[in-house]
Amino acid sequence: MSERGDSERVAATLRFNILGPLEAWSGTTRLRLGGAIQERVLTTLLLEPGRVVPVARLVQAAWDDDPPATAPHQIRKAVADLRRRVPQGGRVIVTDGPGYRAVVADGELDLSEFAGHLRDAGRAVFEGSPREAVEALSRALVLWRGPVMADTGSALIQAAGTTLDERRLAAAEQLFELRLGLGEAAGLIGDLRDLIAQKPLRETLRGHLMLALYRTGRQAEALEEYRKVRELLLEELGIDPGPRLAELHAAILRESPELAAPGPPLQPPTASAAPAPGRAEPPCSLPYDLSDFTGRKQELEALVDCIRGGGGPARRTSRIVAIDGMGGSGKTTLAVRAAHQVAADFPDGQLHLDLRGFTPGESPLPPATALDALLRAVGTPGDRIPDDLQGRTALWRSTLAQRQLLLLVDNALDVGQVLPLLPASHGCLVLVTSRARLVDLDGAEWFSIGPMSHEDSMLLIEEVLGSGRVTAEPEATAELVRLCGSLPLALRIVAARLRNRPRWTVEYLVDRLRDETRRLEELSAGERSVAASLRLSYQIMDEEHRVAFRILGLRPGGDIDVYAAAALLGTDRRVAELVLERLLDVHLLQQPAIGLYRFHDLVHNFAQSQCGPDSAQDDVEAVRRLLDYYLTTTETACELLFSGRRRRSTGIPAYRGDQPLFRDAADAADWFDREHANLVAAISLAHRRGLDRHTVCLTRNIVFRLNARGQFKEFRDVGRIAVEAARRLGDVALLGVSLSNLGVACWKLGHFDEGLAVATEARDVAVRLRDRHTEAHGESTIGLLLTVLGRHPEALVHLERAITLERELDIPRAEAETLTNLSTLYAQWGKCEEAAAAARQALELHRGFDYRDNHVMALTDLAFAHIGLGQYDDAHQRLEQARALCDSSSPPGDVALALALSAWVAECMGRPAPAAGFARRALELARVSGSPTRQAKVENLIGEFCRRRSEHDKALSLHTHAHELATAIGYRAEQARALNGMADAAEALGDTALALEHRAAARELFDAMGCPVPLVDDRLSA
Repeated sequence: MSERGDSERVAATLRFNILGPLEAWSGTTRLRLGGAIQERVLTTLLLEPGRVVPVARLVQAAWDDDPPATAPHQIRKAVADLRRRVPQGGRVIVTDGPGYRAVVADGELDLSEFAGHLRDAGRAVFEGSPREAVEALSRALVLWRGPVMADTGSALIQAAGTTLDERRLAAAEQLFELRLGLGEAAGLIGDLRDLIAQKPLRETLRGHLMLALYRTGRQAEALEEYRKVRELLLEELGIDPGPRLAELHAAILRESPELAAPGPPLQPPTASAAPAPGRAEPPCSLPYDLSDFTGRKQELEALVDCIRGGGGPARRTSRIVAIDGMGGSGKTTLAVRAAHQVAADFPDGQLHLDLRGFTPGESPLPPATALDALLRAVGTPGDRIPDDLQGRTALWRSTLAQRQLLLLVDNALDVGQVLPLLPASHGCLVLVTSRARLVDLDGAEWFSIGPMSHEDSMLLIEEVLGSGRVTAEPEATAELVRLCGSLPLALRIVAARLRNRPRWTVEYLVDRLRDETRRLEELSAGERSVAASLRLSYQIMDEEHRVAFRILGLRPGGDIDVYAAAALLGTDRRVAELVLERLLDVHLLQQPAIGLYRFHDLVHNFAQSQCGPDSAQDDVEAVRRLLDYYLTTTETACELLFSGRRRRSTGIPAYRGDQPLFRDAADAADWFDREHANLVAAISLAHRRGLDRHTVCLTRNIVFRLNARGQFKEFRDVGRIAVEAARRLGDVALLGVSLSNLGVACWKLGHFDEGLAVATEARDVAVRLRDRHTEAHGESTIGLLLTVLGRHPEALVHLERAITLERELDIPRAEAETLTNLSTLYAQWGKCEEAAAAARQALELHRGFDYRDNHVMALTDLAFAHIGLGQYDDAHQRLEQARALCDSSSPPGDVALALALSAWVAECMGRPAPAAGFARRALELARVSGSPTRQAKVENLIGEFCRRRSEHDKALSLHTHAHELATAIGYRAEQARALNGMADAAEALGDTALALEHRAAARELFDAMGCPVPLVDDRLSA
């Protein structure tokens, strides 16, 4: 018993003061805390009493952005040292999950006392007791001894100190306002001048001083204060005083009676003089309605309509209406606006109560305390209020019986805070706001709000900043909205920063926000901070969900499904779904579709900021699991989509966790398309993390799909990343594969020189390693590139070598591809019989496996050969077969080529109606194909089609553009073909000189390539 009493006595003597230079006391003895690191660690913990501060944040607090390699270890040593120096240090600083938590009792921390006094003041104001509020505010302000840590802390501590100082100034402003309201004036002037000397730009303080001077008969001095602050604002910020100060100045000039000091306070009424029940003025404590409230028109109308039931109080549909949304989404602002609009429907009063569920440095308001404040607000004497929660709840409900009262319950943490506050009367309305959807709040109508629309966001910026600056920089303003994620809190912060910095352009702030590592730091102004708002939602969760939130933030790309989440978290998909749904409930995730989840951009930035040295190893393992999942799943998808594709060993163990089940190739294609952005981003993530084997192997799988979808720029970009990773890895075999794939991308994009170089290197690497599969692929790609360069004899050697290897290796899929390349070569060379034979061999191979895209190209190549041989019916049949195989997932450039040739054949066969449709669709697809090689060839074909229809102007335009494309990439065959078409079109239009010039240039190119005028042109003259 005595030991426990001694322990409690010692604990009670502890005292920590952070509102000024850091002090720690044990009784009357000041404690020595050690060096600067210990002081910064302790201050950071005490700034957030009761909340877990991760080690990574303590590292930042101790060393800013330049910590030593041993920083986490030094933090632990500093904590251990503090525990030794502080009596009962193990009780004061406790280890909790990824960090530490300060546990302080009542009276042990000045910051907690400061917050408590501010709460008392707020309650007193709420209850109409200004003198009690003055006393509470005075007690709060006397605790301050100077800036937090005397401005010697790190940037993180100074930022927190700035926020606290803003609360101090706000409290001082409220204190002066209350004292002025109580009739004081002369005694305030000296204190106001002292504070204004420290904060000369605070317009509220200046207004209080002007009013105090005026009320003491010093009108001239009051006007002089306005002149001084106006000049200062113009000089420092380039702006005029705000409207409130300007209105006060105008009122002083006209000696408005409204500025007179209030009369002496009324004596308390006697019992006999008490007003009859029900005649007292109904209470109203709603916050003021923002004058610049902007946007949310649909949400506001729906909210008011829900409250009124579309026709006033008699048709009210719900007595509980709840608004949920992420921090900073404007829930309170929307609720206050709606409350003011319907206030007249509740003649017995409109009350507002902040439950402090997510308030920095504050504990959530207990229901019993909340009920005490509410009962007093409706006139219940304090001595009639029961001590227990059950009694207060019963009294509250009986008091409101038969009344029509609106209660705005703001910032609720959970349903336990709200249920005791619900009135029983159906004439009352309870509006609830919370960051979490309170699913146990039965009977509530729910409104979930997210970011604002782009249009509303632009209007909000314009309302705060002014139309002139928005009109001057519309594109920069739109980008500003995008970088803020259309989050109202972020938008108001950036608008306020720009308004207070008139020399800043919008583009300048946009540039600052583009740095993702500093974006959240930029989104802070005074007490308002996006990071601080998000941190409250984060800290309220248990440790398991905080860790999950951080790990999910590692994901690349956009949406995430339960399988990818399970891989990151190292769980099965059912557990992952529970975690995702919990984060969705507290609006740290969004849900764009069933089964898919998404971070708001700023929330994602915050999640990434939670990663640090302490979590580095866990983060790497989570990324590995995700990449293993993607690699294994793409392998499965590729086997279904690309029949006959050779499976290569990756050297990476297969992922054993939950994976989606693909019933057929369509399922696999849908998954690939849905995960497209994530897969491409995963390659970059693997590369940044130095996971080179994952980078190369995942790229190999993904480029198959990128090639099939016609996304050649992404194909090239990830191909280059894979080559770099393979070189860094030192795996020559993987280098050969990566180089060979990159060569294909370069061909599609018309980067022939780069393609030839990498394909040749790939072939040479394969020869050294005796990797005949990669050697065959390299030879085929070299042959294809030489074909488009018009080097036909050289191309033939490489293509024949590739076919020989593919037959020896028995890889019919690859052989069919090379045979279609060979058919293209022969057709371009004017050897139509050989072109037809190669295409027929490819089609024969396609009987044994399903490879739709190459099957389409083999049919199209055979149609080209038939046309060269004058076999139009056969060409028509082959093209019908090709079109039947195509759908929306086919490469657009390949479909465009088949349609362009179909248009030409249909026109030749006297079928103009379908021919025009084929031509129009071919051009549309060619322009979105992403392949200049395909576009040049299609535009030349449709140009020839137009010449046959005597549309010579259109033909000349198409051939001219095709010539520009082909010249830019060095595609000599289509360059020559375009010149020949331009010559025919110019001749038909009567420009003989230009026709001769183009024809001579075309002939020169054809002669250099050793081939005749294109086959289709020969048929045109037939």
